[in-house]
Amino acid sequence: MTNLKLAFYPSLIIFFLLTTSCSKDDQNYYQVEDLILQEKIISLYGSLDALQLPQENDLSNIPADPKNPLTPAKVALGKFLFHETGLALNPLKEMGRNTYSCASCHHAAAGFQSGNLQGIGEGGFGFGIKGETRHMSIAYLKEDLDVQPLKSPSILNTAYQKIMLWNGQFGGTAENQGTEDHWTTNTPKEKNTLGFEGLETQAIAGLDVHRLLIDVEFLENNGYKPLFDKAFPNIVEEKRYSTINAGLAIAAYERTVLANKAPFQEWLKGDANALSATEIRGANLFFGKGACFTCHSGPGLNKTGFYAIGMNDLDPNSSHIAIDEATKKGRGGFTGKEIDNYKFKIPSLYNLKYITNFGHGGSFGSIKAVINYKNKAIAENTTVPKDQLSAHFIPLNLTPNEVNDLTSFVENSLYDNNLDRYTPEQLPSGNCFPNADSESKTDMDCN
Repeated sequence: MTNLKLAFYPSLIIFFLLTTSCSKDDQNYYQVEDLILQEKIISLYGSLDALQLPQENDLSNIPADPKNPLTPAKVALGKFLFHETGLALNPLKEMGRNTYSCASCHHAAAGFQSGNLQGIGEGGFGFGIKGETRHMSIAYLKEDLDVQPLKSPSILNTAYQKIMLWNGQFGGTAENQGTEDHWTTNTPKEKNTLGFEGLETQAIAGLDVHRLLIDVEFLENNGYKPLFDKAFPNIVEEKRYSTINAGLAIAAYERTVLANKAPFQEWLKGDANALSATEIRGANLFFGKGACFTCHSGPGLNKTGFYAIGMNDLDPNSSHIAIDEATKKGRGGFTGKEIDNYKFKIPSLYNLKYITNFGHGGSFGSIKAVINYKNKAIAENTTVPKDQLSAHFIPLNLTPNEVNDLTSFVENSLYDNNLDRYTPEQLPSGNCFPNADSESKTDMDCN
């Protein structure tokens, strides 16, 4: 679309409104809404291109950590390591050995979330269809589970965020500059001292946290050493097969996991038929009256930022673990600053259509429920002080029909239905994935 054409948009919109506002010509009305949406996005971002996600193999246009340049060999290695259940070599219980992977809590079937309220690594059994039936093994005590104290976030589009986790504690750059006093020695946060961005830091720290082990004998016996050799040819051999390099490969892979085939992405690229009339109306609300773009911005609709909007924490009656006060305070629990209390990171809005738990505490059961919550702007968590709530958390005055339209945009327009392209056909080891416990193997028909 040329700048010359864009210059005529306001006049075209006025013309269509004047000639079709009383008309029953749905096609003309659709065109008006489409033009209005284009104008809104261009006025906000300068062009439609600004919201486009690159293709997963277009490594030069995917945001990367300067200390971890993306290469096809590194991404290929990371894709395998992310799904490799054979790395589960450091379990608390022997029965957990070789049964879980990074993908246990972030898999394609659930939009790279966990598929249930809390993802479980070691101690989890079963998978179902989308991870929805994974549960705690009766052989484990709750305190022995490898489970996160908050809902497992998606890795989709995380290339567009500099720091990771709901409280942003992982990453030694960007917004975490000045938080060095909280990179506590002998904790996962110490990995921030390596100076990598959030995805890299989280992947490196996560291998230890989630009881995964980079064992040279396993790598050698399962075809991984040549993959490391291709991914890290400039690292001397005695340092090549390391936890740090494995984490860098995993992070490289994660950066390429992009929902770039969603209908909204196709519309941004010029497919005028990619969105329905309802979705176009919803998109106009997203970038207009609903003001969703204020927080959910950029190509991933997940800019780095922390906001308190009063959502509940995990329900202790349904949670696998007790939630401590630092976790409840979100960003403030990491930085120690009162102004950061109860603020949590902005998640991406892509591929939420079949998710059943939303918010850091999973307190909402649908996208529509979240939109209604933000529309009313009444905090459900009464422990969050009113003066701590974000200035953006105000009533939106959306009508029921507008809520429905906005819901349709988020559910359908942002849904990439082919995330399986990010999953290996098989692992070099031949192991089942994302889980390899007996119950998951049965669920997934994997032998």
